[in-house]
Amino acid sequence: MSIIEERLITKLETEDGSLSGRVWMESKKIWRIAFPAILARVALFGVVMVTQAFVGHIGALELSAFAVVQTILVRFACGITLGMSSATETLCGQAFGAGQYHMMGIYLQRSWIVSSSVTTILLPAFIFAAQIFKLLGQVDEIAEEAGTISLWFIPVLYTTLFSSTMQMYLQAQLKNFVIIWLTVASFAIHVLLSWILVYLLNYGIPGAMIAMNISFLLLVIGEFVYIFGGWCPDTWRGFTKAAFSDIFPVIKLSISSGVMICLELWYNSVLVLLAGYMKSAVIAIATFSICLNITTWELMIGLGFLVTASVRISNELGRGNTKAAKFSIKVILCTGTCLGVVFSVVCLLCSYQIAYVFTSSEEVAKSVSSLSIPLAFSVLLNSIQPILSGVAIGAGLQSVVAYVNIGCYYVVGVPIGALLGYVAHLEVKGIWIGMICGVATQALTLLLMTWRTDWEKQVTRASERLNRWLLKAPDQESN
Repeated sequence: MSIIEERLITKLETEDGSLSGRVWMESKKIWRIAFPAILARVALFGVVMVTQAFVGHIGALELSAFAVVQTILVRFACGITLGMSSATETLCGQAFGAGQYHMMGIYLQRSWIVSSSVTTILLPAFIFAAQIFKLLGQVDEIAEEAGTISLWFIPVLYTTLFSSTMQMYLQAQLKNFVIIWLTVASFAIHVLLSWILVYLLNYGIPGAMIAMNISFLLLVIGEFVYIFGGWCPDTWRGFTKAAFSDIFPVIKLSISSGVMICLELWYNSVLVLLAGYMKSAVIAIATFSICLNITTWELMIGLGFLVTASVRISNELGRGNTKAAKFSIKVILCTGTCLGVVFSVVCLLCSYQIAYVFTSSEEVAKSVSSLSIPLAFSVLLNSIQPILSGVAIGAGLQSVVAYVNIGCYYVVGVPIGALLGYVAHLEVKGIWIGMICGVATQALTLLLMTWRTDWEKQVTRASERLNRWLLKAPDQESN
């Protein structure tokens, strides 16, 4: 179905009628975006999860080192680069809603320029990871092992950068199912490669990391082939010098987006660092990382709804339809909350069994089981909070959310976690409760902000931004 047909169908859909009919129509729009986005993110994060599972069965030290790199360094770098590239989601979504299709390819190229430059600047952190972790006070044996593993993550930074921006570009124009096929295929290949390299060939850590790099690379190649091969004729007109024009306003919006996302991702990294200072650091980090991975895997569903909220809100703001935007927010929030309740009950009942997916240690499994109640609360919040962040991204309110994240996470969450973990001697459970307090405060703040937002004003801002950066399409220039 072409983009023009999509817009004709949208125009033919009226908003009058029964409430149930309107909810049904909106739900169909939501799940058309959400299902591919969720499945793609579950499969994509599954690549990292499978790698960690293989590493965890090699040894507790290796698992802790991998967890430190993934939750601190990788989140630090991806928090910046992926956060900055989320500006692509805002701009492409609003451009699609406004019918400025040729600008979407230009916005994509601008995001590549900005994000790849920042990624290159961050490489020394991965090269000197062992020294950095030692300076941060981590145990020497964990720091040394983490320094080796961090080098294997350097190719992942670039493949993740290009993959995520292309997914945002494709999702903004509702080309979702190609992402499903590519990510699921990448995940299946990764499982097979990991089994061959780690178990059959006994390559250990190098085998697990090689498998992960190959899987991410194949995904990026597939996305490049789809975009460059002519399957996006309305939005991709080839490489152009126009990508370098108006680059500084894009950088400004990208920085706001980067601060918003990275402060959120760094929050968990700070808590992992706090866990590393405890007496049984290896057990504490392993426990915290397993719980974090459980919630993060469920968070992939929340991120699918984040994408959905961002696309729906940005599309409707681009069209100037504030009534549809507000109704979409209500339906997405109700849907996400219902799913969150279901998954939180599963985590409450099965946390002990889930832990054995990542470890063979009875001590670690028991430690994870002791966190079942805080884990269930985290899962519920992870189903609500991303939707509210997606609304902010769709409206271009990233800079406001950045200030919210600073206050909720670092003024509320981290101090409470430190007090409960060290002063009250609740260990990992205390740190996790602090994390819940920070996320809950953020969710309530974003909910209040969404309710009080002047959506007519956001339509005006979106229109002004798109018109200010609008360039003529090549066929318009020739005419």
